[in-house]
Amino acid sequence: MSDTSPRYGGVLRLYGPGSMDHLDPVCAYYALGGQIIRLFARQLFTYRSVEDLRDPSAITPVPDIAAEVPTRANGGLSADRTVYTIVLRPGVLWDTAEPRQVTAQDFVRGFKRLGNPVSSSGAIGYYTSTIQGMTQYCESYARYAAQGDAGAARLAEFQNTHDIAGVRALDDATIQFHLIRPANDFLNILALTFASAAPEEYDSFVPDSDEFRAAVRSNGPYRITEYTHGRRIRMDRNPVWSQEADPVRHQYLDGVEVTMEHATPEQVGRTIAGGGADLSWASPITEPYDVNPTDPGNDLGYALNPYLVFNMRSPNQNAAMSKPKVRRAIAYAIDKMAIAEIYDKLEAGTVMCPAHSAIPPCNDGHHDFDLYPTPADRGDPERARRLLAEAGYPDGLELIAAHRDVDANPEVARSYAADLARCGITVRFRSFGHAGYYPFLQDPANARAGLWDITAASWTPDWYGNNGRAYIQPMFQTNDSRGTSNYGGYSNPRVDRLIEEALSAADPARASDLWHEVDLQVMHDAAIVPILAHAPTIPHVRGPRVRHAIAMPTVDRWFDLANLWLED
Repeated sequence: MSDTSPRYGGVLRLYGPGSMDHLDPVCAYYALGGQIIRLFARQLFTYRSVEDLRDPSAITPVPDIAAEVPTRANGGLSADRTVYTIVLRPGVLWDTAEPRQVTAQDFVRGFKRLGNPVSSSGAIGYYTSTIQGMTQYCESYARYAAQGDAGAARLAEFQNTHDIAGVRALDDATIQFHLIRPANDFLNILALTFASAAPEEYDSFVPDSDEFRAAVRSNGPYRITEYTHGRRIRMDRNPVWSQEADPVRHQYLDGVEVTMEHATPEQVGRTIAGGGADLSWASPITEPYDVNPTDPGNDLGYALNPYLVFNMRSPNQNAAMSKPKVRRAIAYAIDKMAIAEIYDKLEAGTVMCPAHSAIPPCNDGHHDFDLYPTPADRGDPERARRLLAEAGYPDGLELIAAHRDVDANPEVARSYAADLARCGITVRFRSFGHAGYYPFLQDPANARAGLWDITAASWTPDWYGNNGRAYIQPMFQTNDSRGTSNYGGYSNPRVDRLIEEALSAADPARASDLWHEVDLQVMHDAAIVPILAHAPTIPHVRGPRVRHAIAMPTVDRWFDLANLWLED
């Protein structure tokens, strides 16, 4: 059976220690969720899975439910590039009791759900800074929610009685967007899973609640038939999906099963080798892998993994994390090469290097600079100790470190804790399962309560190519709402102004310069400590019956489950 001769049938089995952060497309943000959401939720635009990552189509949005790319020639794009009129593809159905066409109103509802106060989008800034009236809508929604309960009926009442000025359904098959300014990455933003259509049934549920998870509707090739958060997912064929109405996905499989267990990479590898599973789920490779530094995928855009985030809202230790000198001391303290050795030991199979900036290599706006150099990136505990004393902590301090309890994360936490101990900082650990970690960080109430001070997170750009804002905006623009990806509450008015200026720049070169200027400011403020930059090509474990497994950059190089099949 070859990779070019599709076979229909069989259930794909994934196994490993990870879990989805959310199931609801409005707030799900991470790669594991992206694999699953691609199977049941569709957007106006999406990406094809392309084997040769040198092919520009690997990172170019293509029509999904949209019938075509809007241009001036077809009347879909206004002369000033601020109005997009998008016609929907016919034949795309919801798997409701009575199958129903996906409409422009379903997309309007999806955009309204982005601003919900219960579990809003982690990248809401992409939309509020681009679409007319989105900021005002979200602000009104927050004020409304603060005046009463956040139950499903009340949320739906607000959404159904308030409009976003720049998002309009002209008729059932036509949606129109009015932008604040031209945005040459607008199709990339529409291709994010946040911008999925939402059926009217979702008005009956609080976003991402247990009730929502039990009633998810599908317009993709598969639908969820069983979901136990943090433990198991089962998907089966969606009987109302049609290949004619979906240009990028297929329905080769009978179903998809995900089993989530606290397994080591070695256990995952043995399970797949023994025929108990087909693909790894949130687990690195377990066998030696020859890294190819010339892999074309390396040029797409490196990820920060890991980087240290400071909880600047924390009251702990006389609000130590809000003080720049404390953060700079920690920046000097970290032995980045020790953490690189942890990943080497795991044989993670990627090209990686020490990171020194918020925008890592091959992303728009990246420049080589290092404001906190240490000998061979091994840390400088003496300099760190002097800065701590200058900040008013000559006897050190104690911090709470949040970390995930899977894969390399516990060892990474112990490594940077040892670095901090050398300069007088004691670390207490707070451990989370994969499913609970990011939702914990995304809730500013936990930060304000001082439940954590420091953590080692990771960030992969939401798209590649013209992606300057894909690092800067979600990570550093002021955003204190629940669901934020600015976990530490960093806020600098100059950074916010520069972001707006970059978004308004008509010249891409000028925009790139502005993203770099933001990067310099963020690093001067020591908002984060970049530790390692990983190339985006990552090998994953697969069993012998898996065919046509193509890694998609837009789901963190995990395989596109909508385009692979199984050997008999």
